[in-house]
Amino acid sequence: MVSYSRALKNVLREEAFYFFTSIGNYTGQSASSLDEFLQKIKDVDMKSLEFHLFREDFEKWVALTLGDNKLADEIKNLRTQKVVGNALRDRLYFIVSRRLKELKGTAPPAPAPKERSQLPVL
Repeated sequence: MVSYSRALKNVLREEAFYFFTSIGNYTGQSASSLDEFLQKIKDVDMKSLEFHLFREDFEKWVALTLGDNKLADEIKNLRTQKVVGNALRDRLYFIVSRRLKELKGTAPPAPAPKERSQLPVL
């Protein structure tokens, strides 16, 4: 079960998300909360977003540090779709923004993704 208050809190400095463009190449930017993470999505180097997405770093941080498996699953879906470039920035921003609003109670919950077997046959 998700602790929504945990997902909205600032984490300790050692638990923050640190953005890199590749192994050993720190961008100088980090995020200690989901709010801060959302803002960094707009500013951080595109290489960093792609690097972390495909290493599964975002979904792991969100699930293990913030305790939000729902958001982690949405980020995982984005990764499996192999979204890159500005589309990645835009989609990741939208997903995190929508989830933040949901957690803060300012937006209705997003519908659960349908399983393939539940999709209508045309």
